[in-house]
Amino acid sequence: MVAAAGGAAFKRAPRKIRARVVRESVADRPTILALPTTFMNESGTAVRGLVRYFDPERLVLVHDDIDLPFGKLRFHFGRGTGGHNGVASVTQALGGTGMWRLKIGVGRPPGRMDPADFVLRRFTRKERPDVDLMVGEAVEVLRSFAAEGEDAARSRAGEAQGRLFGDPR
Repeated sequence: MVAAAGGAAFKRAPRKIRARVVRESVADRPTILALPTTFMNESGTAVRGLVRYFDPERLVLVHDDIDLPFGKLRFHFGRGTGGHNGVASVTQALGGTGMWRLKIGVGRPPGRMDPADFVLRRFTRKERPDVDLMVGEAVEVLRSFAAEGEDAARSRAGEAQGRLFGDPR
């Protein structure tokens, strides 16, 4: 959505990096947006290649989180993987948790549904409008981080669910 707003399209990453990338300006800062083309559990190899090639000043890993209610966003630095295999792959590939993360809450799976099946399924037609709003809020968190820094991004993330659903949880 950040890329779409700028009219940019993702293209193949350089040097055999297993990702698609777009160069953009976010809040007047040169920014590389990347989508790994690996399986989620292997995304660390793509991120490691991206970090080596582009040598970013700051890295933000954006990912889903079943331990956050649907629509809740959380922005923070470091911390553990929370059992997220994609995050574990990235932290192992980079040798630590020293990166910013934007977690996007998708909620817990219903009943006894396998969490892996839950996060890999497509959103329903009914969920789609809320997902689009949630992604828009996530984009604004990233813009806040680029323009105003970590405190603004954390604040924006913390208030997102209230803006989305009128629920200040």
